[in-house]
Amino acid sequence: MPKIAMLLSGCGNMDGSEIHESVSAIIAIDQKGWDIVFTAPDVPQRRTVSYLSGKELPSRNAMQESARIARGPVEPPSEELLDDIDAIVIPGGLGAALTLCDFAVKGASCKAHPEVDIFLKSAHKRGIPIGAMCIAPTLVARCIPGVTVTIGTDPGIAGKIRDMGCKHVDCPAKQAHVDRENRIVTTPAYMTAAGPAEVFQGAVSMIEALEELIPS
Repeated sequence: MPKIAMLLSGCGNMDGSEIHESVSAIIAIDQKGWDIVFTAPDVPQRRTVSYLSGKELPSRNAMQESARIARGPVEPPSEELLDDIDAIVIPGGLGAALTLCDFAVKGASCKAHPEVDIFLKSAHKRGIPIGAMCIAPTLVARCIPGVTVTIGTDPGIAGKIRDMGCKHVDCPAKQAHVDRENRIVTTPAYMTAAGPAEVFQGAVSMIEALEELIPS
């Protein structure tokens, strides 16, 4: 039975992992009967905000906040974890572009958090498939040169992905794009989705595509 590592960055679309996207991916994985292990770096979030006022709050820990979505333990991203998994899924939310990398601040000149960078690069070298949603494909583009991804249809972000030496293709929210050569699957989620139903359909498409990339 495949085991999926879900890489989280906190809890909430404005400063961590987008909750609808995370839960949609969790349900799509669970419908397959696969196991999930949750992972996040044990670091302060780059940004923490009030979801009522939008005002900045004192920083919270990305791993601690991710445990709210995981409903329990969260492991650090590590080589040891890669020994035990068959694929990685990264929900969107600004935490992916603030804490896991700083794309939201620096655009095409962004850098990934070192621990996350090593984790994703090592996964790619091992041939472990990676799925990413919403803005998270920018993290994948930063860590894995030359990949083809989608964030939907936003020309500005697509241009920055190209500036990182990667390719972008337009894709509707209900579908996923597959880069078979690099074993990368991406779906736009809330970059273009009209609501949770479309996010979920995109998550299902992503997991279906990942299943084809996991060795039987």
